[in-house]
Amino acid sequence: MTQSELTKLNIGQNLDNLMNLDPRGYGVCRILYKAAREYTKKPLTVNAAEKLIELVKDGDIVYIITGFVLLSHKKAEMDGIVGAVLLARALVKAFNAKPVIVCPEDNLKAVENLANVAGLHLYKSIDELKEYPVSMGVITFTKDAKEAVKQADEILKKAKPPVLISTEAPGANKRGVYHNATGLNVTDLEAKADVFFKAAAKAGIPTIAVGDLGNEIGMGAIAPHLYKYIPYAAEGRCRCGCGGGIAADSAADHIITATVSDWGVNALIAALAFLTGKSDVLHSNDDQKRAIYTASESGMIDMHGWLIPAIDGFDLSINLAILSLMRECIEYAPKLKDSCKTWFDKTIELGFFDENK
Repeated sequence: MTQSELTKLNIGQNLDNLMNLDPRGYGVCRILYKAAREYTKKPLTVNAAEKLIELVKDGDIVYIITGFVLLSHKKAEMDGIVGAVLLARALVKAFNAKPVIVCPEDNLKAVENLANVAGLHLYKSIDELKEYPVSMGVITFTKDAKEAVKQADEILKKAKPPVLISTEAPGANKRGVYHNATGLNVTDLEAKADVFFKAAAKAGIPTIAVGDLGNEIGMGAIAPHLYKYIPYAAEGRCRCGCGGGIAADSAADHIITATVSDWGVNALIAALAFLTGKSDVLHSNDDQKRAIYTASESGMIDMHGWLIPAIDGFDLSINLAILSLMRECIEYAPKLKDSCKTWFDKTIELGFFDENK
């Protein structure tokens, strides 16, 4: 193991730990992380960031699926949409990519307003997106299961991406039913974007998914673990009567699990900034603050249904604190590259981090 490899491993683990901070104390994030870490074989953040660096090139279209509509008020939630647009910004900064948000109509106003926070011009056609620089796109995805197959095919014909990303988007179980966190049926409320996700995977497009419970697109990658340890996940344990449980059927190639999906996305962006050496890939605290307020003012609701600037029950202060710590982690380590070289050498020599030990 080299010094740079050890640094990358531990920075990745730091980011993973921060996105899985558990202020609630009931441990679901730890349950998910154990299986996700075994699935990826390395820190989740570094794994996904390395995949993006490998695959995404200048001008590439990259679809980002998001948008979960909550049963309480039948409105879209804050988590997912904020991170998706900030990730779009990061992809432009890192690769000069052409990100496209794929979401339900319920999120459209928020995407339009958040694009301004991200500093990106927003277009609703792929042709315009390809033509103009510093831009992102948006596609509203259908809630009609029959139309979903057709729309997925049309999107992929317009532009085949090098990678498809999903974050905090509902995924149907094996019986085609979509659930909220407490095991209730929300099928009619949700965009059927997992149809698009599966079509892309079938076409050989690599997939990355972010989730915080197991009912999100892509989390089927750790389905046996979900069935065993996550409430309402196993067959027969949901509360809607379908008998299928809340665990999503779709499985991503690469997954990130976190306490809050947006924390997972921020950690991914931080890893991307660290690995590319481009510090401005990670947005500022001011950007995060503006994004959360803008999403709230655009009608996105908190996990509990409140129309307030909070994500999954966590207010602005903790969201900014975690982002600050992520930034400190990726900026501090490079400063010690030379001054701590002896410590790196001796630590590596003693073999604790040797995978073959």
